Amino acid sequence: MLQGIRKLGKSLSRRSVLGGGLAAPAIIGAAVLGDPLPSAAFDDDGITHGDISILRFLAALEIIETDLWEQYNEFGGIQDNELPDGSGSPNYKAALAKLDMDMSQYIHDNTEDEFTHFHFLNNYLTSKGAEPVDLSPFRKLPGSTAPGSSGKKRITNLMQLTVDTSWWTRYRSRNKNPDFGDTFAPLIPGLLKGQFTAIPTSAADAANPDRIQAIANTAALHFATIEQGGSSLYPSLAQRVSNVQVLRILLSIGPTETMHFQTWSDKAGNILPVTDPISGLVFPDITMPPFQGNEDLQANLIMPEPTEFLSPAFGVCSIIRPTETEQAATRAFAGLKADGLFIGQTDAFFATMNELASRADMARRQG
Repeated sequence: MLQGIRKLGKSLSRRSVLGGGLAAPAIIGAAVLGDPLPSAAFDDDGITHGDISILRFLAALEIIETDLWEQYNEFGGIQDNELPDGSGSPNYKAALAKLDMDMSQYIHDNTEDEFTHFHFLNNYLTSKGAEPVDLSPFRKLPGSTAPGSSGKKRITNLMQLTVDTSWWTRYRSRNKNPDFGDTFAPLIPGLLKGQFTAIPTSAADAANPDRIQAIANTAALHFATIEQGGSSLYPSLAQRVSNVQVLRILLSIGPTETMHFQTWSDKAGNILPVTDPISGLVFPDITMPPFQGNEDLQANLIMPEPTEFLSPAFGVCSIIRPTETEQAATRAFAGLKADGLFIGQTDAFFATMNELASRADMARRQG
């Protein structure tokens, strides 16, 4: 192994360059001049600096996922020796159970999976002499104070979400692919027109039947929104990996994200018609027309419809989409930011995440 622990740059020193938003590619490139090329060997086993950058970005996203899923588990999952924090919200659990009786178990298991992902990635990085990812300095957001919460500080904010449900129509389309620049209508347009909570924010939320059902509906759709992102990100970044063992890691973790997404896309089809009495958000009855009988909207069409891939000349194919690799990491983080997950976070957090994303995007497959 090459000597010592190699730290991939001084991210905090470049906050003034990257700022709190998405940096332009030219600025990103300038920010990392003088660092080892992504293609340069990191160790004697064929792992490149680009491979390490991809693993570090994925570890950061898995930490973020763990943080948000832990909040969902505290209120709606199962608290046990594996995930002891929180005490549950009975009315929130009951509202989720109306969508599927096993929701609490699924939430628990998804949460545990995310813990194992980031622990594994950080342990692997450490074993190679690379710097693991630590986002604990950014665990400063106040979480919900509703009964059931552990009261811990958070990295993510689940109480001001703007949820993009266009994955619903994207995976039902037979002639569009986001990799070709196609766009898709959301299932619930109202979720893009405000900021909505996906967890109870108070005892009053849990005590109002229509309010807590709307919150549970929002959560069910957000579950799938989060996991479809991982389903695309892992194969998108796998195309940039050079080392076979690192490739094996991405090809082994990525499909679990897809299994999560398949589960949640099924449960999202069970959302109940309700109007939130506080926000006014309307959830329609998706078991009735114009949803039922419309293949672009029908709830039980949870398998990816075949669509165009690479070239229309090859015919349609059932695929994960998107899997375009250019700027995949930057786009993934931008999507989470647009979701409202980081409302209240610091400029330093965005600078750190933007740099991790830019380094992952600069990786290039060698050999």
